[in-house]
Amino acid sequence: MTVSDGMYGFGSPSGRLLIKTSRAGLGRKAGHDLTIEATRWAGKAVVVTKDPGESSVTVTVETGSLSVREGAGGLKPLSDADKAEIKRTLESEALLHTAAHPTITFRSTGITGTPEDFEITGDLTIKGRTQPVTVHGGSDGDGMVCGWAGVTQSAFGIKPYTAFLGALKLADDVRIEYAVTKLEPLPGPARG
Repeated sequence: MTVSDGMYGFGSPSGRLLIKTSRAGLGRKAGHDLTIEATRWAGKAVVVTKDPGESSVTVTVETGSLSVREGAGGLKPLSDADKAEIKRTLESEALLHTAAHPTITFRSTGITGTPEDFEITGDLTIKGRTQPVTVHGGSDGDGMVCGWAGVTQSAFGIKPYTAFLGALKLADDVRIEYAVTKLEPLPGPARG
C-alpha cells in the first residue's frame, strides 16, 4: 500500500491491535504471558508526506472489546474459563473499570519520519488519565503498516494483577502491537 497525502480510516476490520503482558515475581512460572486483542477499535490518520509534523493520528479502543487470545508459559494451558475470568478482571474497577471508562484514546502530538519508518508521539488516555506515549512504526512496502509502543500500567492508575500474595504478578510494562493491512481513503482535506 502506497501512502500518499490524504485522510485515511483504519481499525479492527482490517487490522489487529494486541496487548502483550509478561510475568514477574517469584511465582512467574505458574502464570502466563498474555496476548490480549482489542476486537473493536478505529483510527484516523491525516498524512502530509512533505511535512510529517502536519500529519496526525487518532485511535479509539472500546475497553469492553478486550479478549484474551493466548497465554504462553504457565503450569497448565489457559482454559476458556480462565480466559473469561481474566476478561472479568480486566473489566473490573480495579483494572480498566470499563463501565465508567468505555474507551481508551490516543491523539498524536507530533510525527517524524516517513510512511516507511515513523515515530508518533502523543497522548494516551486510559481510565481518565492522560500520559505521553511514543509509537514506533512503518510500512513494509507490501501493504502492511505495523509497529509497537510500550505502556506502563501504573502511570494510568492501573495496579498490575497479582496472585499468591504477590508471588505472581504481571509486569508493570506492557507492549502494544498493531498491524493494519488496509487504509480506507476518507473524504476531506489532507491537512487537519
